[in-house]
Amino acid sequence: MSEVSARKRIWGWFFFDWASQPYNTLLITFIFAPYIKDLMGDGAEAQAAWGFGVAAAGIIIAILAPVLGAMADNSGNRLRWIWLFSAMYVVGSFGLWFAAPDSFDLHTTLLLFAIGMVGMEFATIFTNSMLPELGTTEEVGRISGNGWAFGYVGGLFALVLMLALFAEDAQSGKTMIGLDPAFGLNATQREGTRFVGPLTALWYAMFMIPFFLWVRDPKPIKPAKGATAGALKEVWGTIQNLPQTPSLFAYLGSSMFYRDALNGMYTFGGIYAAGVLNWSVVDVGIFGILAIISGAIFAWIGGRADEKLGPKPVITFCIFVLCGVAIAIVFISREKVFGIAVEETSKLPDVAFYVLGALIGAAGGVIQSASRSMMVRQALPGKTAESFGLYALAGKATSFIAPFLIGVVTLWSGSQQIGVTPLIALFLLGLILLRWVNPKGDSDTWATAS
Repeated sequence: MSEVSARKRIWGWFFFDWASQPYNTLLITFIFAPYIKDLMGDGAEAQAAWGFGVAAAGIIIAILAPVLGAMADNSGNRLRWIWLFSAMYVVGSFGLWFAAPDSFDLHTTLLLFAIGMVGMEFATIFTNSMLPELGTTEEVGRISGNGWAFGYVGGLFALVLMLALFAEDAQSGKTMIGLDPAFGLNATQREGTRFVGPLTALWYAMFMIPFFLWVRDPKPIKPAKGATAGALKEVWGTIQNLPQTPSLFAYLGSSMFYRDALNGMYTFGGIYAAGVLNWSVVDVGIFGILAIISGAIFAWIGGRADEKLGPKPVITFCIFVLCGVAIAIVFISREKVFGIAVEETSKLPDVAFYVLGALIGAAGGVIQSASRSMMVRQALPGKTAESFGLYALAGKATSFIAPFLIGVVTLWSGSQQIGVTPLIALFLLGLILLRWVNPKGDSDTWATAS
């Protein structure tokens, strides 16, 4: 492969992050989730419903992720699967347009959201499994960091576009820059904000073109008879043998908890700010811009730190930062900031939450990039896609538990602030298990076995 084609393949791979990031940025966190709060009215009720909906999607992902990874390893045709799950991404996100104020159906909306989310997560399994083929073990940290940074920039552009031209303030009907929603969209029916679904779908379809043009799989292998059953058996055998690869076992457990906590921050950040601080969709969007800029900058910096220091110290530092943020969030409300009473018109709660958002963006971008890089080092030889399927399972096995717990605690307490406290425990569990992770993986174990 020539240098030019190798560079194109890396850039094509980067474009998946650029294309898919708006699902996280626009739908999960900064635009659609606060809009759901607007439709439901009560912040705690909306946070609980959002938690249960995301939990349901997480269960599906947790069950199927490792199976799909093993099947990809057997068939050698990852692009076929990426096409399939890309279709789910587009259909699910586009369908959110129909969440209109006068005909809002929570269950249908959450179903469509789950279809798109499952498509995004499953496509990510197969694109992540391509990372080891893009560079040497020493280079993948930098490549992964650049990919995350590129994805964050894509999310930032999509968010700015949405806020400037489409998402209207519920009171004024104007966008962030004082315009009516573009294309004659009806502000009273919140069509500008609802356009976030079609925009996310169109963005993905457009920017996946470089990926499909430039990224190539090895020559597809015709699956042997019984390949699916064999893949299932192989996955179960791999899970049973995890105790024999202690570093991989510990890393999957650690990442299961800390990535779940981080995803909880992303999933509930927008709806939390809307309910606790009474922010509008536009306010939450501005918060998102700050977080994404911070994430893009630090994902790039973190990739260099990963290349120089290795991923483990980078991950450890980020967990400390995110755990501190999770604790701080609980002590910020419209009435008090870290126990100090403030006036109802005070901007201190807003400023404090903006700072925490920047920290979430920074540490979140770095830890996701470094985690992907660490998985390359921990992956089983010859089973990269299956290993990334297990990685997706580890990231999602408790992802339905965290939203579920937040939903339960929020309903039990009637407080959005108390409702997010499970995130603190998840970060701490991830930090404890990281202690048993070998930065070089289980290479000594494999050498002994061979």
